[in-house]
Amino acid sequence: MTHPLDRAVYNALTTRLSRFTTPDSGPDAVRLDPEVGVFLAAADDSAASREALGVLARRYPGAGLVEREDGPMAGVLPEGVPITAQVALVQMTATALTPVGPTAPLDGAIEELNQADAPAMLALATLTRPGPFRSRTRELGPFVGIKRDGQLVAMAGRRLRVDGFTELSGVCTHPDHRGMGYAAALSRVVVGEILATGEAAFLHAFADHETTIAFYRGLGFQTRARMTYSSLGEV
Repeated sequence: MTHPLDRAVYNALTTRLSRFTTPDSGPDAVRLDPEVGVFLAAADDSAASREALGVLARRYPGAGLVEREDGPMAGVLPEGVPITAQVALVQMTATALTPVGPTAPLDGAIEELNQADAPAMLALATLTRPGPFRSRTRELGPFVGIKRDGQLVAMAGRRLRVDGFTELSGVCTHPDHRGMGYAAALSRVVVGEILATGEAAFLHAFADHETTIAFYRGLGFQTRARMTYSSLGEV
């Protein structure tokens, strides 16, 4: 038995997030609705799965695969579909948050974001690029955020869900409002809510972003595995 996070995308899209997959997803390969996200995954390295993976990759261009770097699926890519980029990630998990010392009060209240905030969420994610974020990604949430003068300046939420784990994702702050502690405060809210359900939290970060990794370690996350993100182009 492999760990559920070794293949977090496939496990999530075939269980707790199956309602967000495309209608033509099947047991051999699954694709997240392009309006919700970019993820694509094959069931295994069989010929049937590889063929199904290629069909979905061509039908929905711009997909992304996340697989464990040293796992058996690391080299399973759709034939004939260009790989536009491959990026090393670290997968991190947390079962408890670190204690919080004395901090200055936030200059803005944390609130749950809703459908009315969707355009502002997409704009903020497009500007700051915390990871793939599409017009309906917020439906994977909930997401929480901080606004200043009516403008959304920071947010964080949930994305993948597998047995016993929920992913912290979409953590970002507008460049004009960084250094205020927003990212840490929002991440603690989301992770605290995940832990309160009895699950552990996990996330993915770029392996070469040492500052980001240190930030999450400061919250209580530890590196679990190295992953590879493969971005697919159009045929």
